[in-house]
Amino acid sequence: MDLAALVRSLAEQASPEPATGRLRLPTERELVTSLEVSRGSLREQLSMLEMLGFLDRTQGRGSYLSTPDAGFIQLYFDLGVQLGHLSQEQFTSARKMLEVSVAEAAARLATADDVDALRELVDEMVKASGDGDGERALEADLKFHHRLFLIVDNPVFNLVHDGLSHVLRSEVVERRRLAVEREPLTPGKTRVIDTVHYGIVEAIGERDGEGARIAMRRHFEVWSSLTHSP
Repeated sequence: MDLAALVRSLAEQASPEPATGRLRLPTERELVTSLEVSRGSLREQLSMLEMLGFLDRTQGRGSYLSTPDAGFIQLYFDLGVQLGHLSQEQFTSARKMLEVSVAEAAARLATADDVDALRELVDEMVKASGDGDGERALEADLKFHHRLFLIVDNPVFNLVHDGLSHVLRSEVVERRRLAVEREPLTPGKTRVIDTVHYGIVEAIGERDGEGARIAMRRHFEVWSSLTHSP
């Protein structure tokens, strides 16, 4: 039995725990009988599910089905890169396509408080850059993009975003370093890598989905032009 089939079978046999609502599995002995597998094979597969985050086993309490966090997809992406099945270029392209769609969705769903929070993060980027604090500017940049996903609040998008952010963080750090090098900041001036985010905020504040898409694409074009990325 493959892992997907095993999870389906376990879900069918799991029962909600009255106190917590968690899906509690039958005992190992009961599962061996119902699944018609050997104890050794069952234990091996359950250990695999536990490692992937689909199973929570507590000594003396039992086993529960659970939903893995972003660590599951981060591990998958990490291994994909290490094995040569996935490239940084593919991750970068996927991030762009995802964030353009999320920006459009955010324009439909953002509240006035969300728009204010986004604008404050761009203000923080601009101020941090002006203060020469690249690390603070980077963190504000990352929080800005994360906030867009929180606004849309789609669990699938959130999971993929967390995985992509994990894989691409070092690239984002390097790209910002290059952009800062190639766009020296003179007194009284701002950096376009920061201010380009204002266009996204304005489109979202105006509930302009297409404008948000265009502004997000413009954001990536600016970054690519400064870092000479394809």
